[in-house]
Amino acid sequence: MARLLNEGMLIRFNIRFHEGKIMKGGRVMANFLVLQTDFGLQDGAVNAMYGVAYQVEPNLTINNLTHEIEPYNIHDASYRLLQTVSYWPAGTVFVSVVDPGVGSTRRSVAAELKGGQYVITPDNGTLTYLAQYVGIKELRQIDEESQRLPGSSESHTFHGRDVYVYNGARLASGKVAFTELGEIISLTDLVTFPLTAPQQDEQKITGTIDITDIRFGSLWTNIPLEFFKTWQVDYGQNLLVKIYFKDVLRYQDEVVFGRSFAQVVPKEAVLYINSVLNVGLGINLDSFSGVYKIGTGNEWTIELTKVENN
Repeated sequence: MARLLNEGMLIRFNIRFHEGKIMKGGRVMANFLVLQTDFGLQDGAVNAMYGVAYQVEPNLTINNLTHEIEPYNIHDASYRLLQTVSYWPAGTVFVSVVDPGVGSTRRSVAAELKGGQYVITPDNGTLTYLAQYVGIKELRQIDEESQRLPGSSESHTFHGRDVYVYNGARLASGKVAFTELGEIISLTDLVTFPLTAPQQDEQKITGTIDITDIRFGSLWTNIPLEFFKTWQVDYGQNLLVKIYFKDVLRYQDEVVFGRSFAQVVPKEAVLYINSVLNVGLGINLDSFSGVYKIGTGNEWTIELTKVENN
């Protein structure tokens, strides 16, 4: 009797544990689908993607990362994935569609990350930041002819709907296993763009402006918090900041390192540690990128040097 009770409790526990999740090939899928595009929300493109996903599985939980990536900006799409992916449970499927090469010979791929999340996207550099900073466990090429929305074979310009979200929904809902999406691709064949690593010595730190905090205009660099720990930079300490575009100086000033924007008066610049634990540069109650016309990418570099505080 005790054994039967224990087995019954175990069965009920397993049902509760897997409620809302789908098993496929022994793998628990999170049933979460997260979408990112450069489509915007002014027409029906994103809505059509939702419709395809719900046709595959009405019980999916669909979330938006963003649909406001600058058109064709693969770099920013790649970074926004890095900013968010690791905060989602293993089994979550991300679909990222910034695809200036749609209909060309560029590949469609599915990546299993080392954290257990999945990304379905064009093989055009979108996976660069994840490959560098998170790690890709396995990469597979999606067959765009056979693994696509039924009845869509005559359309060649909306793979976001016909290939990416269709397969993303199938994977997230457990209707298809990751291994069934296509053949394995060597990670060395993944298309990436160059990333410039930050550098530090006793007197100088150099890095790049990876992205902006769009709403508020703060600059997010690739300089890690560990560099400031190595220098033993304290809150309230000033550093000389120089920003270059293609080696041409675009900004120079001494800036205080603060815990947050509130450490300085309105309209004053501040160095801080951002939400991904890299060095940021902002203005209290204003936009640093807007005021000083600063952009992002490897051509925008930042240099920090020590100064003697009075």
